[in-house]
Amino acid sequence: MMVRSIDPTEPIREKAASLPEVAKGTSCNQSSFKAGKGSFLFIGPGAKRVGFKAMFKLEHSVSQARKLASKEPDRFEVGSTGWVTTRFTAEKPLPKSIWEKWLQESYDICCGSSKGNKAVKKKSAKKAAEKKPAAAKKKSARKTARSKRSS
Repeated sequence: MMVRSIDPTEPIREKAASLPEVAKGTSCNQSSFKAGKGSFLFIGPGAKRVGFKAMFKLEHSVSQARKLASKEPDRFEVGSTGWVTTRFTAEKPLPKSIWEKWLQESYDICCGSSKGNKAVKKKSAKKAAEKKPAAAKKKSARKTARSKRSS
């Protein structure tokens, strides 16, 4: 009888993929999940294919991550730019209470909103798009004027 190993990254990946406007990609041997301004999760096999690792971009929870890193430096590492690396195994998975909180926070940071409010972003993008054509016309007119003067 073959024993199937459990992949503890699967529920994290599923939750990340279910968030609004998420694109899944690959970075080295890690899966990356992107939304808004950039990636909010890197997840995959650990170093030398031992266990698993996940990286979250944090702000508010960095102090929690630092406390965990001081207690378990082999499992948690806080980088200088707010990226937190977690290492775990099927036998000792990342606690759901931690990854759910950190995943949402990381997603919100990358979407530019503390609440992940896409409606506000869409409205701002629409306003910017409405203003852009007028600015582009002015720039084009300046270029034309300059080229006539230099001729």
